[in-house]
Amino acid sequence: MKFFKKFTDSFKSLEKKTCIIMKNGIKFCFLLCILSCIVLLTYTFVSTNPITYYIGFALFELSISFMVDFVICGFVVDGIKKQLI
Repeated sequence: MKFFKKFTDSFKSLEKKTCIIMKNGIKFCFLLCILSCIVLLTYTFVSTNPITYYIGFALFELSISFMVDFVICGFVVDGIKKQLI
């Protein structure tokens, strides 16, 4: 409970510009995730080529790692701007 409250408080205290960049980055990652799901559904229902599966899975991994990177880097950049780090 304390971690979640601390996380939401730190998210609310982000600078406006940093928050906008983080939100746009998360939206981009969500679109990549949807694209990877479409590729994986194509593999499931249409294609039997394994390269389609690997492309879809790689896109999914990429979108998740980018999402985590946007969140972590947003907090780090905000901490550097506020001279907390």
